[in-house]
Amino acid sequence: MPYVKFDNLEMYYEQMGVGDPVLLLHSGFSRGILAFSSQMLDFQRKYTCYFPDFRGHGRTRSNSLIWSSPQHVEDIIEFMNQLHIPKAHFIGYGMGGGVSFHCAVSHPHRIASLTSIGQCGFVACDGSEEFEPELLLQNGREDFINSMKERHMEAHQGDWQEFLRQKIKDWRTYPRLSDEELSSIACPSLLIAGQYDELAPENDLKRATALIRNSRYVIVPGCSHRPHMIGENPSFVNETILQFLKDNSL
Repeated sequence: MPYVKFDNLEMYYEQMGVGDPVLLLHSGFSRGILAFSSQMLDFQRKYTCYFPDFRGHGRTRSNSLIWSSPQHVEDIIEFMNQLHIPKAHFIGYGMGGGVSFHCAVSHPHRIASLTSIGQCGFVACDGSEEFEPELLLQNGREDFINSMKERHMEAHQGDWQEFLRQKIKDWRTYPRLSDEELSSIACPSLLIAGQYDELAPENDLKRATALIRNSRYVIVPGCSHRPHMIGENPSFVNETILQFLKDNSL
């Protein structure tokens, strides 16, 4: 299993395909290979795809259970350094989209294009309360608890409650970009959201794309926060992103 080691971190990742590099950055409850399972086969035909697990997630290992989106930004840049990737296309879902936005602001020379799914660059409307560990236990959400234990056991060392506390704190805080910072994003940008995504409503998409030059948004009809996943419309999302990447090749 491939790991990149730096800064007291062993970052797990999957790599597949041949071509220009594409980083696929997962959401807060997921990990790389799960969040983009519906993209792997289509994208690897034309691109070298990297699916890293963020600090605190999946199979990535660290002695510390503390993580945040700003830390993810620096980790991803160092990940690129270690693998000698000077520049890549970023595709981020949820929290991964927020990390991509921050990378585009703070490390613009490393990002060829930005695609976000279910993320506009703003702190989302708050629906985080239901994921408080105490409420999950109170409401008998053993299914969700068990999925968090299984998905992130190596990263959170079995402390799923601390993992969720970190996730909720990050959800309520990031991404936090000013209008000036969003306006500074220079790379081609594509914002995708499902028609019924409450975390990335169309008004926020309009606001973000009005600020980011060379950007546009796409609403996926009939879909939720995860339009790229099985059960929603991954074929449409894949075709849309692949055409965007083709139009903005390195």
